[in-house]
Amino acid sequence: MSTANLSLAKILTYKMFQKIEHTRFPPNQKPVLVWDGECGFCKYWVTRWKKISNGAIDFEPYQIASEQFQDIPVAAFKKASRLITTSGSVHSGPDSAYMSYYIANPKSPWHSWYERYSWFRRLSDIGYNFVAKHRSTMFTITVWLLGKNPISFKHYWIIYLLVIGTFIFLLLKFL
Repeated sequence: MSTANLSLAKILTYKMFQKIEHTRFPPNQKPVLVWDGECGFCKYWVTRWKKISNGAIDFEPYQIASEQFQDIPVAAFKKASRLITTSGSVHSGPDSAYMSYYIANPKSPWHSWYERYSWFRRLSDIGYNFVAKHRSTMFTITVWLLGKNPISFKHYWIIYLLVIGTFIFLLLKFL
């Protein structure tokens, strides 16, 4: 087996975060997104989601919220974010983000795609798992591409693409 195939096989068989379907201790008034309060990447995106959700969701770090959800192991909160609805449904990992978007904007297709298409679910889970294992690097890339303020993105990536495109154009033109 080639190195590329071995790496792909390793990624595909990599143990995903544990999915938990339900809690016996649902929040009373509105859904709660539980996240890692010590993670800079997580804090960046939670700040963004707070703005997008416009108060429809509460956001709590697992370091505080885990006491409320006694039937969900703390280790599960450490591995992935969890969106817990007032009915007790638990959306884990990428679906916690997708469901958050859906609550903020019911026209958002991400959650329904995650439930409907196994290929999309698998791809989302692999991507989420990769990001979760490389949070500090992903945080650096996020800030580099979008700026330090999650409320007001600066689309630096457009500038980078223009510079790279110009460089390639000039290189091809003069070779």
